[in-house]
Amino acid sequence: MTEKQKNKLKRAVIIGLIILCFLLLLYFIMVIFYTKHFFAGTEINGVIVSGKSVGKVNEIMAGELKKYTLKLKERGDKEEEIKADEVGLEYNCKGDFKHIKEKQNPFKWFLAFVNPEDFKETEGVAYDNGMLEERVNKFACFDKANIVEPKNPTFRFEKGAYVIVDEVYGNKVNKEVFDEKLRAAILHRKNLLDLEATNCYINPQYTCQSPKIIETRDILNKYVASKITYTFVGAQVTLDKDTINKWLIVNEDFSVSVDEKKVKNYVQDLAYKYNTVGKTRQFKSSTGKTINIGRGDYGWVINISKETEALIAAIKDGQTISKEPIYAQRAAVKGSNDIGDTYVEINISGQYLWYYKNGTLITHGPIVTGNVSAGHSTPSGIYVLKYKQRDTVLRGRDYASPVAYWMPFNGGIGMHDANWRSSFGGNIYRTNGSHGCINCPYYLAKDIYNNISPGTPVICYY
Repeated sequence: MTEKQKNKLKRAVIIGLIILCFLLLLYFIMVIFYTKHFFAGTEINGVIVSGKSVGKVNEIMAGELKKYTLKLKERGDKEEEIKADEVGLEYNCKGDFKHIKEKQNPFKWFLAFVNPEDFKETEGVAYDNGMLEERVNKFACFDKANIVEPKNPTFRFEKGAYVIVDEVYGNKVNKEVFDEKLRAAILHRKNLLDLEATNCYINPQYTCQSPKIIETRDILNKYVASKITYTFVGAQVTLDKDTINKWLIVNEDFSVSVDEKKVKNYVQDLAYKYNTVGKTRQFKSSTGKTINIGRGDYGWVINISKETEALIAAIKDGQTISKEPIYAQRAAVKGSNDIGDTYVEINISGQYLWYYKNGTLITHGPIVTGNVSAGHSTPSGIYVLKYKQRDTVLRGRDYASPVAYWMPFNGGIGMHDANWRSSFGGNIYRTNGSHGCINCPYYLAKDIYNNISPGTPVICYY
């Protein structure tokens, strides 16, 4: 090796030693620095604290926590917020981040440049439960005056059909869900809690697009599509959607029912108008006089309970029909004068009886009716022959009378033979009449019995 080469090598060694010394010096300077300062790239809860002392970091982090605000985004473009000092928010380390610095070995300060992700730290926070609950109770979204309850869709009858009225979402918060989401947001130091996005609201169970709601609307429209026409003599009564819609009830489970009480009232109104029992009729008597006669139990009677059931069934089937109501009792013919041409006519003041069948006089004769002086007068009215019976004994408080032909029409009052009497007609009934029955000569009772059927009208008049 030449002298020149030796000198060159010597200089290189000297320079290398100088550089090494410089690096060692730099290294130890950094060791000394990072003994009391955080490594480069250190982050705590997203705040960069590179090269900061523990005291400074404590100050910075305290400031960051003090600035913390959680914004609540509510329905209707409303916002509220909650601040750190309102809930006693503090770090779990009580604001001293020395423990994080102690994990950083100053002799390994260079690792921060090799693995910077290893020096991103998270420090948890805590809050005061009492302060948080007190603050939550002051939120406007929990003020009863501001709360709009959620509502399922409803139904409105308009222009002859039912339409769906949209649901109401309202703004009622589910407190249990809200508390959970709020506490999680604070602990994770979120800056925004969107109540809608986090499902904090109590929503209606159904919307206007729910299959159940559409099904209910269709059922309602099926029911109001019904049209029932009742036929009476000289009159027709049509029941349609204009009335039916007032009877329909949508239950809590969105099933549809028909208000039975309202339907029954409707049928009762029909009965009041078109029943003929007890109503006054004009009757042309066998004496030639036309009389007005009421009372009694003969005539048309609508069966209210059965017709109510039938009407509800027809509505639920969506029927369009013409019908007569279900009758509990029918008369011979329809109309206000529904007696027909088969009847027993009893003239009480004239003490005489006629029996007509299909317009033909079958038999007639004198009779004895109820004893006037004893208060047993035979009541007037139009009655129905209930049944007929042979060879029976009529019993009362002070009598027992065997008869061959018994035909009751008004409770215990009926027509029968009276073989204990030798005469009939005249004024016998005023002082020596019956207990209310129609006493007939044997032949008369027999003729009536052999030709009459239960259900025949019996007309009693003065």
